[in-house]
Formats: sequence, C-alpha cells, structure tokens
Amino acid sequence: MTSTEAAAIALQDHAALWRVGEISASEVVDSACDALVAGLDTPNLRILAACTRAEADYDVHDLLPQALAELGLTLHPVGSKAGQEAAVRALARRMLAGELQPWELTFRIHRRYGHELPLAERLAELDDEYGMLEDGDGATAQADAEVTAEARRLAAHPAGAAEPTDPPVDAHGPTREFPPNKLRFPEPTELPGCG
Repeated sequence: MTSTEAAAIALQDHAALWRVGEISASEVVDSACDALVAGLDTPNLRILAACTRAEADYDVHDLLPQALAELGLTLHPVGSKAGQEAAVRALARRMLAGELQPWELTFRIHRRYGHELPLAERLAELDDEYGMLEDGDGATAQADAEVTAEARRLAAHPAGAAEPTDPPVDAHGPTREFPPNKLRFPEPTELPGCG
C-alpha cells in the first residue's frame, strides 16, 4: 500500500469516526494535513487542512464532504448503518495499529452500539466476556486473541466500499426529514356562519 493510499484510508476512517462522534473535528483536520503531506491534494482538502482548531468545529461539516468527494472517497450519511459499520472498521484498524487495546475496542463498540449492529455483534459479545474474566487465568490473552482476529476480519473490508443501499451524500450533509403535514382544513360548511 502506498503512502497516499494509507493517507486516504486514514482520512476516510477519521471522517467515519467524526460522523459518529468518536473523535473531534480537529482530529479530522489533522488527518487532512497528514493526507496533504502524503501527496493527496485537492482544493477542498487544502482548505480543510488549513482550518485552525477553533474553526474546525464549524467548518469541517461543510468542507469534509467536498474534500472526500474530490478524492473519490465515501462519506456515509449521519446515523446510517453503513456509517456505523465504517466507524467499527475504522476502530478495528486503530486497534490493529496499536492505538487501542483489545478491551478498549470491545468496550467502545459495545458502549456505542450494544448488540444492535450485526457487524459488531461478536465484539459486543467479547466485551461481555471481558467483564466475566478473572485476572491471571490466561483467559484475557485468549479474549485478546479473539478480538484481534475479529478486528483483522473487519479491517480487511475496503475502507472506501459503499454499501449499495446508501443514498448519495449531499455536499452540505444529510437532508432533514419532516413528518407529513397532518393539518386538516375545515370544509366551508363546517365553519361558523357558512352554510
């Protein structure tokens, strides 16, 4: 894997983690800077990388979708199953890179998704198992090995692969869904003085 490919995966992972609230906007800006250093370059990536920490919380929302689109990367809609799965895969890659301990990975996944996300079900189960382990009986090493194997399985999925059910992402973020209007206008015969 080239450094630009690794930087693209890291930027997309940061985007997925930011979308689910796992990391701050300034960490996305740091990843954009790393991507520029690695050789990725687009107009909106440069603007994103130039954000100060104070600007990041306000500007990442608008700049990140455009920067990723220019790079041909995917930004899943907020709250989508594909977005949650992308975040799980990103956390798995972080664990494999040594940024998280195996128990931290299972704890974060279990805390955020419980047993509700099928892709992460095994990690949630392993977090339950960590809670029942005795210190020093060798079971922790076995659980760590199982978490590492599951993280490898999750990380093997391409970072940029979009699920076919994902709707396209608008450059300005997801659209708001409004409930149907349930107003009923009275018939003229129902109004006082009419009829």
